[in-house]
Amino acid sequence: MTSSSASTTLSVTVRLFAAYAEAVGRSSVEISLPDGATVGELLAEFRRRVPTAAALPERPLCAVNLTHVLSSHPLRNNDEVAILPPLAGG
Repeated sequence: MTSSSASTTLSVTVRLFAAYAEAVGRSSVEISLPDGATVGELLAEFRRRVPTAAALPERPLCAVNLTHVLSSHPLRNNDEVAILPPLAGG
């Protein structure tokens, strides 16, 4: 994504649950990204910064501020992105 001449960043909180939190070894991570970044770009940056994130599926289910989204969804400053493991009922 292109941005204005003044480079701006946004801060996003990544939340992990259940088996994903166990695999990564933590339940949340703060990540700074360029303004205009998408959920897909966040996931790529998350994998670069957190080596144990390789245990996550290539295209996990994600929610931004409690709403399920696609990887193309644009992020805004202070968004909360949840990476959701598969759910099973019983």
